[in-house]
Amino acid sequence: MRKLTYIVVFLLSVMAYAQNWHPSYSDALASAQNEDKPIILVFSGSDWCAPCIKLDRNIWQSQDFKIHAQDNYVLYKADFPRKKVNQLPEKTKIENQGLADTFNPDGHFPLVLVLNKDQKVLGRIGYRKISPGEYISLLNTFLK
Repeated sequence: MRKLTYIVVFLLSVMAYAQNWHPSYSDALASAQNEDKPIILVFSGSDWCAPCIKLDRNIWQSQDFKIHAQDNYVLYKADFPRKKVNQLPEKTKIENQGLADTFNPDGHFPLVLVLNKDQKVLGRIGYRKISPGEYISLLNTFLK
């Protein structure tokens, strides 16, 4: 019984700090409009792009970013994996390609865009070897 209690507490604490990366851009856009929040749109090659992997590990997975993003941003990752095992559903691939055509026609990876709820680009950045706090501050400068 004691083990079960520890497991439940652990799972609840993990869920409390889990990021809400939306499953589709249309869901993210609806949330941004309903909650009046900006969108962080990330173009990533999660299984082949070394800077994308570093950005995910060092920034997106950091507790600082998770806590800040929860109240301040709507998150969507337009991923373009190459390995067969990591392929996305066809609907997601089509949606991500449409986003790339609109917001990332030059195919930069990683590319992080901050959009307002009306999909206007407020700022863009890639990977930078800085702390999560510095990255958050940089993202926040686009909102002013």
